Amino acid sequence: MNKILINDLLVVGDEELNQYYMELKKQVESAGYHLNPDVEFTKSLLKNIIFNDNRYGYEACPCRLAVNDKAEDLDIICPCFYRDPDLDEYGACYCGLYVSGEILNGEKKLKPIPERRPSSEDREKLKTNSVNGIISSSSIPIWRCRVCGYLCARGEPPEICPICKAEKERFEQFI
Repeated sequence: MNKILINDLLVVGDEELNQYYMELKKQVESAGYHLNPDVEFTKSLLKNIIFNDNRYGYEACPCRLAVNDKAEDLDIICPCFYRDPDLDEYGACYCGLYVSGEILNGEKKLKPIPERRPSSEDREKLKTNSVNGIISSSSIPIWRCRVCGYLCARGEPPEICPICKAEKERFEQFI
């Protein structure tokens, strides 16, 4: 995708944005998810994801404030860790980029979604109470994708989640 900077602001051309939208839509649908059917709204979110990728070097969620520390922001790299719980409970993710089939088909109305991400203080507490210290009787670690919950038993997590396409760094040792 061609990125153009004008006065330090990222400008994405319509052709590039349309291509990004179509590629993402295909990828998302192949994984069983749906983008918001309001194409203009969706493209405005995608512009912000592209902007965040240019700014931080990763596709931070367009609806949350990133801190420019990838390790700290792993939970809000799109698709964020909160997408699936939000879809299950509300029919859409926090920013509305992803929607359920019910929303897509007009069987359910989109309504406000409360913030699920813990505060920075609570996230710090969660780090100290993580499951990384659990000892298992298995000689092979079990890895969990923090985005979709996919589990796999192997020496290292996969490079890319086969379900949601999240990168290796978004896995945690489960057991």
